Formats: sequence, structure tokens, C-alpha cells
Amino acid sequence: MSVDSRRFSANAIYLIFSGSNSLFFALIVTVNLVYQVEVAKLNPLQLVLVGTALETVCFIFQVPTGILADIYGRRLAVIIGTIVIGIGFILEGSIPRFETIMLAQGLFGVGATFTDGAEQAWIAGEVGEDNVGVLFVRATQIGLLGGLLGALFSAVLASIRLNLPIVIGGCLYVALALFLIFYMPEQGFQRISKEERPSWRQMTDTFRAGLRLVHLQSMLLIMLAIQLFFGLSSEGYDRLSTAYFLVNFTFPVLWQLKPVAWFGIFSIAGTLFSLAITELIKRRLDINHQRTVIATLFSLNLLNVLCILLFALTGNFFLAVLAYLGYGTFRSAMRPVWTTWLTRNTSAGTRATVISLVAQADALGQIAGGPPVGYIGVAFSLRAALASVSVILSPVMLLLAYAWHKAAPSGAPVEEENTVTEPV
Repeated sequence: MSVDSRRFSANAIYLIFSGSNSLFFALIVTVNLVYQVEVAKLNPLQLVLVGTALETVCFIFQVPTGILADIYGRRLAVIIGTIVIGIGFILEGSIPRFETIMLAQGLFGVGATFTDGAEQAWIAGEVGEDNVGVLFVRATQIGLLGGLLGALFSAVLASIRLNLPIVIGGCLYVALALFLIFYMPEQGFQRISKEERPSWRQMTDTFRAGLRLVHLQSMLLIMLAIQLFFGLSSEGYDRLSTAYFLVNFTFPVLWQLKPVAWFGIFSIAGTLFSLAITELIKRRLDINHQRTVIATLFSLNLLNVLCILLFALTGNFFLAVLAYLGYGTFRSAMRPVWTTWLTRNTSAGTRATVISLVAQADALGQIAGGPPVGYIGVAFSLRAALASVSVILSPVMLLLAYAWHKAAPSGAPVEEENTVTEPV
């Protein structure tokens, strides 16, 4: 099928995809857990199993889908992933059963691994590595706005019927994939002809090349370790922070709103703060200078550790809110900076594979990190569990300090310690 890319540049398509993806995802996830509990009647064990199944699927499929993207094209991977995500959510919202939801979340995991890494590798190939930094920051800002709108629309639709945001969100993902089929360009990727199309052995060679690149280039090893600690810490915090708020604090009365309404206020405030700090980064940070990027990541991660610790230890509601919003804001601000750093330290031929390897480390961290933090919450307290999250995240600063020491002072990407021959 021919692709008409004349109406939209690669930059525009990337921003449209980022904003739409965030809007549709927020439309769904704002009510997804409520739907699973109130409509599908999942018990706590089933809820945990659904989350574990999702992360396990992501862990298994992350690298194979990255290899397919590097061999057959990043555009194709993004389109396939978007369609599969949409089908998964349509299925989940249509049939409220545990087995169906497990299958649907598995489809979501597969789809997410197709798009993860491929979208970054695609846009880097289209606009060039030197131009992706500012674009990643702008995409993050548009994504934050899309997420805010998605949450608002989700609340309206859920008041009509609880599964509506999930089904409509899934349909919108499929519609987005159809849009990409017609308008998403791909000029920076050299497609392999049918006669030269590689076998599974060659796919394995691509995977091995990605592994060799990570093994031989110490900066990528550092990134892999950092992403593992991100995963180890994030699962416990994401699962327990809301419960900690509800159990440990009395919410002030505000216009007779129920406590759950406060989380909507937190979401709006967090989005606005994140937009402000990402705009500051876009304007003031030389995002293509490696040592500057690493120093920024160090500062943001330090603030994250302090915010989690303050959130866990304070007994004051407003200080807890400040820490909660601070962590969400700094965490959002880290994403485009981190993505830029990772992208600029990978070679074009194995970029999607290497990014997928890093994402797999995150999935492994989430699988391994959630249960121990949850056990601390049961055996001791939610306060102790969240304090342990700050401890788990702390080694990232040591790794970033080491990365800053190894980075070239000129800001150029770190030279590979050994050359890696890319598969033909």
C-alpha cells in the first residue's frame, strides 16, 4: 500500500502519535482498575496476577519485537503494535472476565513491546540524532496535555458506563494505526528486499550484535543497570502510593468533594508542573551535550529520592502532597532527557534492539521489585515500604556519577571500547 506522506512531516507524525497515544492511554487507564474490580469482580490476587502477566509478557517479547523492528522496519513495528494494543483493550472492555482480561493485558503487553523502542528509533532515523533531543521534550509536553484531556474524557464517559472509556480508547488506537498506515513516512530506514529478507538466524545475529554492543560499550551497561533500578523502585511506589495516602492521611474537606476527587486534582496539578519543567529543560538545557544530560539526570534523580523519602516520613498532608507532586513532576521530566541520552549512545543498525534490551531490564526490575516492597508494606507498614523505595532508587546516583566521569568532556557520544560489526 502506498503511503502519502506529503501532508505531514516525520516531526508532525511523531508529535501526533505521542499526543494521541497519551490521550488514549489515559482515557483507558483512568478507569481500568475500577472496571476490573467493580465490573469484572476481580479479587486482589487476580488483580496482582493480571499485572504480573503484563510485565512478564513485556519481558519476554521486548527483545524479539525490537529485532523485528531493526530488520523489517520501525514504521511497521509501530503500526502493528498500535493495532494490537487497540484490539486488546476492545476485548478487555467488552468481556469482563478474568481470563479475558488476562488475554487482553497480554495483547497490550505484546503491542507495547512492538512500539517501545521502534518509535524512538524511527524518528531518530527520520530527523537525525542531533535533532531528536528537542523533539523528545516537545513530545513529552504534548503527551502530558493528551494525558490530561484523556483523564477528563474518561471521567465523563465512565459516568455513562464504566467500560466505555476502555472500548472507545481501544477503537481509537485502531483508528490511529489506520492513520499511520496512510501518513507515516519512513525514509531513514533501508528496507531489505524479499529475496534478501533474513532468516531467524540472522535475527539472532542482530540480537547478538545488540548484546555485544551493550557488553563492549560501558556506557550502555551503565544505562542497563540504571533502568533495572528504575524498574525495581517504580513498581512498589506505583502500587502503594495511593493506598498510603488513603490510609495515613485525612483529606481536608474541599467543596464537599470525596477523597477520590483529590487524586483528580493531583493529576491536573502534576501535569501542569511537568509541562513547566519540561519547557524549562527544552529552553535551558543543551540536551545534546552528554555530560550536561547526565548531570541533569543526576539532579532529577536526587530530587526523586528526596521526594519519596519526604512522602514516606512526613505526617503533614500538604507536605505529602508536595512530595507526591514533586516526584511525579521530576519523574516526567527525566523521560525525554533519558531517552535522548540512550538514543545518542546507540548505533543506527541495532538501536531498536538495544532500546528494547534496556526496556526489558525495566520489566525485569518491576517483576522482581514489586513483591518485596509489598511484603514490607504487609509485614511492617506502608510508610516503611515507601521509604525502602527511596533506598532502592539511590544507587542510580552512583551509576550516573560514574557515567559522568566516563563521558567525553566535549559532550560527544562516548567512543566504543571495541567495534561491533553490524549484521548484513
